[in-house]
Amino acid sequence: MTRHWRAVALCLLLLGCAREAPPDNSLAAYFDITGRDDVLAGGVRMIPIETPKGSFRVWTKRTGNNPTIKVLLLHGGPGATHEYLEAFDSYLPAAGIEYYYYDQLGSAYSDQPNEPELWDIARFVDEVEQVRSALGLSTDNFYLYGQSWGGLLAIEYALAHPQNLKGLVVSNMMASIPAYNEYAKNVLMPEIDPAALAEILALEQAKDYENPRYMELLVPNHYEKHILRRPADQWPDPVHRAFDALNFDLYLRMQGPSELGASGKIERWDRTADLKTIKMPTLVIGARYDTMDPKHMEWMAGQFPNGSYLYCPEGSHMAFYDDQATYFKGLIEFLRKVDSTGQ
Repeated sequence: MTRHWRAVALCLLLLGCAREAPPDNSLAAYFDITGRDDVLAGGVRMIPIETPKGSFRVWTKRTGNNPTIKVLLLHGGPGATHEYLEAFDSYLPAAGIEYYYYDQLGSAYSDQPNEPELWDIARFVDEVEQVRSALGLSTDNFYLYGQSWGGLLAIEYALAHPQNLKGLVVSNMMASIPAYNEYAKNVLMPEIDPAALAEILALEQAKDYENPRYMELLVPNHYEKHILRRPADQWPDPVHRAFDALNFDLYLRMQGPSELGASGKIERWDRTADLKTIKMPTLVIGARYDTMDPKHMEWMAGQFPNGSYLYCPEGSHMAFYDDQATYFKGLIEFLRKVDSTGQ
């Protein structure tokens, strides 16, 4: 390469970086730690939470500074961890977005009390509100993002505390568990080899969830097709870490044993009639191969008075891995649009 073309390439590279820089084009501003009380721990804070069973602590970690876009990330499960969302590190800093990882109570980085009474939707909503207050997030800057179970929790929070939200993102989550179960029964289960499905259902009937054969069947027949569309041994490390750290007792009580439908405490949850009351700008994200019905999620977007829909044609339940470019382009565009227009 000639000296001239090296110079041209360098200029193009710098211009490309500039387009992805924070809004004021200042990395110094984005990573400024002045006045922050989380500097010693690199953005990590253990936030005290009051519950009917006493005081506990939950883990959060901040990245970046943006006075008008602060996104709190609600992971799935219940009982998973923030770790499988770590792909956000590849996109949100370059877009100048401030965001917070957060392990809900019972998840690996937070306290894990042996108090089954705490595994309740309303109690989790109250926990999110305590975290919001502790982080100082407000209607001027607070975007709540929820994926899977986190999407259910985000809807519930928006219904309970709409005055606090600037924007809402519901990712890979339907508004009705009964509708989800119907989709699993009528669409997802028939895709599985009948012999494998019969064996899966027999293990569930026997409550033999810890039998190695159970996951041996679920992974190739369902997880690799609808959770993350690549061989499980090629899944990104954050996904493996999150699965390894899953609080299975919490997951079992709330969701049930598998992603082939819900049978736990959330089995009857349905907010389809209430979406029209959630008036802040809302983005619904669905994907072609998702465990959740993408048509239902498109319908949801139309029920929110200020809703929009992002469809990931190559994505599954973790579309931020298997349709990553589509997912993050749409998410960032939504955050920036609401920030600039309020719509």
